[in-house]
Amino acid sequence: MEVQNITAAVEGILFASGEPVPMKRLASVLEIDDRAVEYAIVQLEAHYNDGERGVRVLRMEDAVQLCSAPEYADVIRRMLEKRRVPQLSPTALEVLAIVAYFQPVTRAYVEKVRGVDSSYTMSTLLARGLIESCGYLQVLGRPTLFQTTKTFLRTFDLTKLEDLPPLPDAEDGEAKAQLQEAIEAIQREQEEKRQAEAVAQELRNSLFEDEALGAEEAMAAEAAEAGVEREEE
Repeated sequence: MEVQNITAAVEGILFASGEPVPMKRLASVLEIDDRAVEYAIVQLEAHYNDGERGVRVLRMEDAVQLCSAPEYADVIRRMLEKRRVPQLSPTALEVLAIVAYFQPVTRAYVEKVRGVDSSYTMSTLLARGLIESCGYLQVLGRPTLFQTTKTFLRTFDLTKLEDLPPLPDAEDGEAKAQLQEAIEAIQREQEEKRQAEAVAQELRNSLFEDEALGAEEAMAAEAAEAGVEREEE
């Protein structure tokens, strides 16, 4: 297969998939080696990631995906008329951070770190696709192991898990304090995003009201002029 056709084939697969596709899977399906897949991805990145297009090539560890450009998220959201995804609660962020930094982990491990039952919160994170089961711990009872997902990486704008802020080596108590600091940093970032979205929405509402008021005044003026013309007749 020619280079141009390989790049076009990869582009078509990513477009049709709509979710992260492992690069090994691309190589297997197209019957090419890993270097050819990497070259095709580089070609697509050069094409899409120049800042002037509405689509981006997004890498996530060993997978790649086509996604919309973040700067057009607002207009895309309005076009699709989808409700904004609710912000994660502090409890959910805490559990997610524990899984992210210490994965793979069992629910019992998460509860040991937090000191409280976490079954409901972990079920919520599973339902949202932020964590997933990845096997069983080889001990009595074979408890399920959990890890973060590609959706987690995409949600927090990470390319790979190594992009998470590092936690320094410490004793259990100090490690928990460092983990709490990381959780609070994520919470602050989410709150800042929420406030920015609220300000932007308020501005859009204000502009819409101004436009509507201007339209009403123009219609009233036209009606008044029409009334004057009828009187003159």
